[in-house]
Amino acid sequence: MAISLCFFSPFTSNPIYHPRIPLYKPIITFPIPKIINPNSKKIKCIPENPHNLAVIQEKTKWENWLSIAASLYPVYVTVGGVVACLKPSTFSWFVKAGPTSYSLALWFIMLAMGLTLELNELINLLLQRPNSILFGCAAQYTIMPALGVILSKILGLPPSISVGLILLACCPGGTASNVVTLIAQGDVPLSIVMTACTTIAAVLLTPTLTKFLAGTYVPVDAFKLSISTLQVVVAPILVGSYMQHKFPKAVKIFTPFAPLLAVLATSLVSASIFSENVGRLRSSVVGMSFSSDLPLLSRAQNVLASEFGLVAVSVASLHFAGFFVGYLSAALASFSEPQRRAVSIEVGMQNSALGVVLATTHFSSPAVALPAATSAIIMNVMGSCLGFFWRCINPTQPKSSLEVTDKS
Repeated sequence: MAISLCFFSPFTSNPIYHPRIPLYKPIITFPIPKIINPNSKKIKCIPENPHNLAVIQEKTKWENWLSIAASLYPVYVTVGGVVACLKPSTFSWFVKAGPTSYSLALWFIMLAMGLTLELNELINLLLQRPNSILFGCAAQYTIMPALGVILSKILGLPPSISVGLILLACCPGGTASNVVTLIAQGDVPLSIVMTACTTIAAVLLTPTLTKFLAGTYVPVDAFKLSISTLQVVVAPILVGSYMQHKFPKAVKIFTPFAPLLAVLATSLVSASIFSENVGRLRSSVVGMSFSSDLPLLSRAQNVLASEFGLVAVSVASLHFAGFFVGYLSAALASFSEPQRRAVSIEVGMQNSALGVVLATTHFSSPAVALPAATSAIIMNVMGSCLGFFWRCINPTQPKSSLEVTDKS
């Protein structure tokens, strides 16, 4: 899912259309306006009252601070995971209200997306770049589900964890993928449209793929999964889009807060699920690694063999392989470097909140939700590291690849 904001500098002399970008944006610098024709008459770009300028600058700075706060999403998730490990009771109030609380939180997250996503711009980008967008969406729903099944077999995961990993792999792209793409100097518009398209397609593809790939482990009701996905994903997006057109002034006031509130809600859901199962994970680690006086290497091997180790290793392997294979597939398809980065990040990062909601709602075993809950922490740490690594390497591409057209 993508929560996006559209912004431009009110002081540029030649305004250009800017694609909507997700969640965060860099601090905007206001360049000195260039005078196109020195002999031309004075043009009133903004009101002459200096107080109006102060209001505009103050509002822009205020929105920038909100964007910076939202960009700390990986920090919120990591801190939530640490708190869940050290003091699980912190999130007991939210856990006790589950799974309804998880569904409502995801509903709010998707509503925020609907309030900030311009459907007209989404359709225009889809029409302008159909091949790259369809390729990215196909990669999302082929690479990750296949990796989920392969890793489950290779690692010999228990049935419940296997189902949870496959369910996570069948989820659409996550909100954080747009942010990481921006950090990595990737193709942000491509990332946004891919996230939106895979999120909408999740109504059919996530339940169908989960039933087909995980049905051999436990019974999977694809119809109920589809209805739940429709209720917590598509419905709030449509409601948000309707409110955006029906009450534009009220939505405009709320829009700057939407990304920050959405990432906080996502962090709360992930930390709560993790805290609900941390006792079980901790006991498995302690029971295996500290029951006897073993060398450090042997203890580490026992930790990795425990339930906690299996979940962590399988989730980290899933995302790492998703980043690698996603980039490789885009390179083989002769996409530009920014597009390769966007596809890689989009494929490797999942909507873990949706995985948590579906797991807690439709599966009796709490272990099914563990991969999605753990993914919220591991995925964001790995994605952020990849984004900052790519930020240090400027993408090399011909000038023609910057055009908003499909190279194919």
